[in-house]
Amino acid sequence: MTDRALADWLSRLERRSPESRIDLGLERVPTVYRRLVSSQPDCPVITVAGTNGKGSVVAMLEAMALAAGLKPFAYASPHLVDFGERMRVAGEPASAADIVAALESVEDARGEIALTYFEHITLAALVLAREVSPDLMLMEVGLGGRLDAVNVIDADVAVITSIGLDHTEWLGPTRADIAREKAGVARAGRPVVVGERRRPPALDEALQRIGAVPVMAGRDFSWRCARDHLRIQVDERVFKLPHPAMAGRWQAANAACAVAALSMLGGRLRLDEAAMARGLTSARLPGRFQRLSEAPALFVDVAHNAAAARELAKALDGFSGRSYAVFSALAGKNIRAIGRALDACFSDWLVAGIRGDRGLSAAAIDAELAQIPVSGRRETVESVPRAVELALERAGKQDRIVVFGSFRTVAEAWPTLMQH
Repeated sequence: MTDRALADWLSRLERRSPESRIDLGLERVPTVYRRLVSSQPDCPVITVAGTNGKGSVVAMLEAMALAAGLKPFAYASPHLVDFGERMRVAGEPASAADIVAALESVEDARGEIALTYFEHITLAALVLAREVSPDLMLMEVGLGGRLDAVNVIDADVAVITSIGLDHTEWLGPTRADIAREKAGVARAGRPVVVGERRRPPALDEALQRIGAVPVMAGRDFSWRCARDHLRIQVDERVFKLPHPAMAGRWQAANAACAVAALSMLGGRLRLDEAAMARGLTSARLPGRFQRLSEAPALFVDVAHNAAAARELAKALDGFSGRSYAVFSALAGKNIRAIGRALDACFSDWLVAGIRGDRGLSAAAIDAELAQIPVSGRRETVESVPRAVELALERAGKQDRIVVFGSFRTVAEAWPTLMQH
């Protein structure tokens, strides 16, 4: 009954304010938060913002804390399969019963205040975190930073992983605009780890106005991949660590951000280099350039913007067989930029539609790809699961299939992929 109760609650929130509805602002959330919780968390808080890499950094920090025998609480979004993925206690999804209780607490506290879907579940996460008394709280920003509901909490250390052009309709049309929004997670006198090496000057200016203590990639910390290890330097300290278990060359940068963030906490956590090493080799995150089978090679990736598509293209370079893209995207995404970045990677594009809120038809997505045009053969398919089925039927053992385009793309493909 509890799983059903959670499903009913989420449907209720969706009817009241669809998850895709964005209403940035911190007018409502602090008021309800003060009714629920009288003070800031007792444990250290690391808040992670950025265009890409947020989820990976949170997963690495979580795994490192677990390896040290600590109890982390991680809040992330969106989820792929189970809503409990968004609220993790000691590395495990929170129970449906605990999530329902937290959602009900927020409902009782909000009174006349109308909350969006994301605001309600963020406040529920904070209620749940208080109940479980973690050693470390890890909070992933949903959108931007300055006006995101997560920003109701004062981070001891903030992380800004990267700055790319995404969600421009809410965050602004330039990297400078987006940088200023992401800088809003920083706090005066507290460290902010910035993983973006080619950051716009606007970010430095914003952090200076806030009075934060910047810890900049290339200046205050760095990383280098050797054959058998990852070398990360934070100020004068050098860490010799194993390569992350999560695939993709970009994970080295995410690992460096995680190590730098933990280093900025000083002695507040019992977490040494050995725990960091164990965490990097145990951290997993479904849907991030995840390889599901060998023959054919089958990958899923939630890449949904141009910057992520460019990194995916680098990872896919140098393949000699036929390569099938199962691709779908949501409204508002720069489909042409994604297509340009991956044009040379695929011989066949199976372009699928996504139903529901913000979904696009296969024809609409294909029309965008036709404007480039991508060089591979294109075929429109009615749904992501059907596109996966066709790719599996057609691909030989020496071929490759890549399912990508959004979290929803991978989520819709997941049941079919798990039956393969």
